[in-house]
Amino acid sequence: MKWLSKGKLVSVTGVCIITALVFQFIHFTIMSDIIFWIATILAGYPIAKNAFQAITLKVISIELLVTVAVIGALFIGEYSESAAVTFLFILGSYLEHRTLEKTRSSLKSLLDLAPLEARIVKDGKEEIIAAEDVQEKDILFIHSGEKVPADGRVIDGEAHVNEAAITGESIPVQKKANDKVFSGTIIDNGYLKVEAQKVGEDTTFSKILQLVEEAQDTKAKTQKFIEKFATYYTPSILVLSIGVFIITRDIRLALTFLVISCPGALVISAPVSIVAGIGNGAKRGILIKGGEITERAAKLSIIAFDKTGTLTVGKPQVAAIKTIEITENELLAVSAKAESFSEHHLARAILDEAAKKGVASNEKPENFQVFKGMGVIASIDGNSWLIGNRKMMAHNQVKINDDIEQYVYNEEVRGRTAVMIANGQQLKGIISISDRIRPEAAETIRLLKKAGKKVIMLTGDNERTAATVAAEVGISDYFAGLLPEQKVAKIKELQASGLMVGMVGDGINDAPAIATADVGIAMGGAGTDAAMETADIILMADRMEKLPFTLNLAQATVRNMQQNMFFAVSIVILLLVGVLSKTVFLASGMLIHELSVLIVILNAIRLLKFKSTGRSPINTNTNVFVTIPNQK
Repeated sequence: MKWLSKGKLVSVTGVCIITALVFQFIHFTIMSDIIFWIATILAGYPIAKNAFQAITLKVISIELLVTVAVIGALFIGEYSESAAVTFLFILGSYLEHRTLEKTRSSLKSLLDLAPLEARIVKDGKEEIIAAEDVQEKDILFIHSGEKVPADGRVIDGEAHVNEAAITGESIPVQKKANDKVFSGTIIDNGYLKVEAQKVGEDTTFSKILQLVEEAQDTKAKTQKFIEKFATYYTPSILVLSIGVFIITRDIRLALTFLVISCPGALVISAPVSIVAGIGNGAKRGILIKGGEITERAAKLSIIAFDKTGTLTVGKPQVAAIKTIEITENELLAVSAKAESFSEHHLARAILDEAAKKGVASNEKPENFQVFKGMGVIASIDGNSWLIGNRKMMAHNQVKINDDIEQYVYNEEVRGRTAVMIANGQQLKGIISISDRIRPEAAETIRLLKKAGKKVIMLTGDNERTAATVAAEVGISDYFAGLLPEQKVAKIKELQASGLMVGMVGDGINDAPAIATADVGIAMGGAGTDAAMETADIILMADRMEKLPFTLNLAQATVRNMQQNMFFAVSIVILLLVGVLSKTVFLASGMLIHELSVLIVILNAIRLLKFKSTGRSPINTNTNVFVTIPNQK
């Protein structure tokens, strides 16, 4: 039955009851009873139908309890009571549905952002097609005020783009040639020509919708417990009502007991809070994958951070080059060629520098091998080149004299990563690379500590660099020189000591650690499939300061759920007292029961307006440069 029809049914039944009361007032009893019967049948039919459908599935539902109570009321001639109970039940159900819709308003607002059409070039002419018909490699034209219909790369034009649909940030971001754009974002001003790279369900926007929808339907542990409890509780109430009648011989008391014991508010107490909490996060570019994740996030006692791309910006640059019997350009060219297959931050910095100096080439190395936590080895023109850290050099017996050791030490003290390059066993040079600490890192760490969280850093970088970064952001406990598997082992060690561990990383290099933690949190998930698939919580915008809000939201959601459960149980207990003291009757019991359901929902809706706790302004002009991890 459509909800519009249900609304009309509520209205018609209400009019019937008012009319019946009028006839009752003028002592036209027969007409009054007939109209009460009509009202009962009109409102009772959908209730009885749902009860029957549940029985066919071997489920004793709340609708069955109400149906039994209504039949009992009709049997003893309480027609006004039967009409009132059915009317109040469908009225409550109608209001419950309308109010619940508000808890899912975040998802609806996201759906409203979905692009509907696209402007493409076909056979040299512009034409407008449905967004779902866009194919990969299509050339798209997006004008000011239009939505981007697919993920893609800008090939021409310049514009400011509102990416709120992806990151939750409404401040427009400038886009120009070679920048990525995402489906669902809106051109604030300007013009872009874009090559479509991901279309339809493969776009980041579609995946966000899918994740939010799945998350809102994923049950928390508490919710699973309540539902299991209800499967035993509801039939028990039916049996107890029979027992009450047998003992008291008071059928009105037994029927009232049946109605007021319905666990409606209790059953809905957990899911409505979870849906509202996840919806709040989704609006702000925070994807929480379900109720169970929310419960775990609320209990986190320790937060472990990766360094590169998490505490640092993750955009390293070459800061200095030292050569040994080779020119700078030759060293840079051979290093770029050897790293051309690598996707590590170090490799990107070297490749960018080679391109900037015009020494990059399209030639690819042979026998390319990655040694995690050490570096790479590749063959170029028949020579074996090693690019990596001390471990890599020591493992291959590359001799490093005292002067070079001192140079490397000085670079690390300055906050730079020293990447060594060797031809065979002969060291040929060192490329120093630096990265910038996120301006919001120190404030975020402070807020987490203030919230009672222990904070540590796990990094593959060396001891000196780790100490420098940890001191800058205010982390007193750090573990340096860790390989990916050692990060996993450290997290397991913390879990074994009874701590609930959250791991924060970029979702790519730290996938094993993120997957091992009780809650894996990935930053900058927009356009990164690995992050969206591996992490439990994804901060779509590359904004670290959203982490304290995320954890606060999880705690607020769990508190809201507990408030609802306490209220629902308390109401049932108070109603039982009222029934036993004969101050609560059939219709009034149903009224209070339905009101309790609505109050539970309204309490959950408060979560939609939950805002972050007071955060101190962050100095975005901070410009501290540090090293990036020498880990591959």
